[in-house]
Amino acid sequence: MIARMRLQPADIGSGLTGQRVRDRLIDWLRAGSADYEAITDERVLNAIRTVPRHQFVDEALAMRAYENNALPIGHGQTISQPWVVARMTEVLLQQGMPKRVLEIGTGSGYQAAVLAALGVEVFTVERIGDLLRTARKRFRTLGLHVRSKHDDGRIGWPEEAPFDGVIVTAAAASLVDALSTQLAPGGTLIAPVGPSGGQSLLWLRKDAEGAIVQRDLGPVVFVPLLSGMVDA
Repeated sequence: MIARMRLQPADIGSGLTGQRVRDRLIDWLRAGSADYEAITDERVLNAIRTVPRHQFVDEALAMRAYENNALPIGHGQTISQPWVVARMTEVLLQQGMPKRVLEIGTGSGYQAAVLAALGVEVFTVERIGDLLRTARKRFRTLGLHVRSKHDDGRIGWPEEAPFDGVIVTAAAASLVDALSTQLAPGGTLIAPVGPSGGQSLLWLRKDAEGAIVQRDLGPVVFVPLLSGMVDA
């Protein structure tokens, strides 16, 4: 069930941001292609259909919001392709709906909004202050409860750990130990890992005894996971 959002006419959209275009995107995600695995979790598809992606990009790019493309959001960052968001969310939910999820890299706020729309308690960390302030406004406008912090994402949010899920939306050269240690037993971590041009999406699960199992979900392209904070 999708959490109730405060949708205004601008959120519902029209023309290239309207329901017909969104439904075409959902049909494409559900069918998949030679390069993209089909998304089969109807909860995820409903969240992608409902959350107004065009409100998470610059107005000049709104008409492209329901294409399967990453789009620039400023500061050298991007909003991920709808398929990537759907795939990471679907994998996160495969072991059951997590109650508390840590997101590293708020960016536009879209991934956090999709998780919140699913009823997940989201904790999101963003190193670029300007992006976080804009994302917070979007969360408030849509009536989504998302807890956010301006901090170095590589540190995570240890005072709120452990989390049932951790989702990382920028690529480090290797898995960040601080993030996997904040994962609860039975929890799942999804993260892109590797250098630019050679990244893989990794799935990691911590069993009840704390042992780690991981697998490679295939190639992806993400911006790098950087240390430190930017106020602007």
